[in-house]
Amino acid sequence: MTERIVVSGAGIGGLCAALALIQRGFAVTVCEQASQLKEVGAGVQLSPNGTRVLASLGVLEDLRAVAVEAEAKEIRLWNSGEKWPLFDLGAAAMAEYGFPYLMVHRGDLQTVLANAVERVAPGTIKLGAEVVDVRDRGEFASAILADGSAIDGRLVIGADGIHSKLRARTLGAGKAAFTGCIAWRGVVPSGRLPAHLRRAVGANWVGPGRHVVTYPLRRGELVNFVGVVERQGWETESWTARGSREDCAADFAGWHPDVHALIDNIDEHYRWALMSRPPIERWSSGNVVLVGDACHPMLPFMAQGAVMAIEDGLLLARCIEAHRDDRAAAIRAYETLRVERANRCVRAADRNREVFHNDRLLDREDATRYVSTQWNEEKVRERYHWLFSYDAVGCPLES
Repeated sequence: MTERIVVSGAGIGGLCAALALIQRGFAVTVCEQASQLKEVGAGVQLSPNGTRVLASLGVLEDLRAVAVEAEAKEIRLWNSGEKWPLFDLGAAAMAEYGFPYLMVHRGDLQTVLANAVERVAPGTIKLGAEVVDVRDRGEFASAILADGSAIDGRLVIGADGIHSKLRARTLGAGKAAFTGCIAWRGVVPSGRLPAHLRRAVGANWVGPGRHVVTYPLRRGELVNFVGVVERQGWETESWTARGSREDCAADFAGWHPDVHALIDNIDEHYRWALMSRPPIERWSSGNVVLVGDACHPMLPFMAQGAVMAIEDGLLLARCIEAHRDDRAAAIRAYETLRVERANRCVRAADRNREVFHNDRLLDREDATRYVSTQWNEEKVRERYHWLFSYDAVGCPLES
């Protein structure tokens, strides 16, 4: 029986799982369908519960060199631009949680993780190797590649995203459903923007039926833009597509000039269909186990999608290490630790859709009252502290 562990997908969750397993003495093969590790330009936010994990994996300082350590996040009203504090970050986050809140280009994060994997175990990542099926052999499992070859492993980890083939093959999941929201994504060279849009601050612009999130990336050289719009249908076969500046601007007609300054300076506008699946209580079948969006896709309204995958990767590795001779026990421990927490985050993100897009934001006077009820200090702490304070590195593995 092979002792190798096979990971399907070299995204954030798959690479974190691979790195954590290699550091614990396991042989790992990561199969990635892409011929090169290159993601559409977009940012991710890494709250302290995620950067704690990245520190334990030995990559935090490399990441800090290409990220932005934010000073704060703020709420802005869609038409007036009025500002309210969301929470302090920077020194405040370090003082309370011990780890920074970083804003980073997804491609930079993936590169840092991939480099770390290849540094400790050269040849681990196989590009152009798409896993299309999995066969559970009882004592081991076989990841079946598109070219018909197979790679055997004591476990196969499905880190292949919301459209996961391994989830479909093992748990019988159908297609992901369109949420009724599309996301415009793009990055802006910060030199094109006025100084007040280049601050090391994240902004959540909230408005009726849509919202915008902006924050700096890559040492402040870029500004990330995500604009989410409620829409009845998705008109293209692919779940991501090129869009136009004109269509993006039209979706935010009447919004503050700062929003349009960003839209006007994006070189390539991408539209993403935001997809979802209902939360599930089981993330495994036999010798196949899922991480990240493969098992708990969520709307990007809590800024926790990447961080949940990071936590998954480390805790799966910790459970496998603790139960080296009992794979079933390792998976049970992992699911016990992860399912309730990740699904709580999925539901919180769903609730935030209504909070961010509420019709009360239409009227400026009522919007002020609404913001004071939804983003006061007590409400914000209730929403986020349970996430940021979590310690995936040191938490006990058994309840």
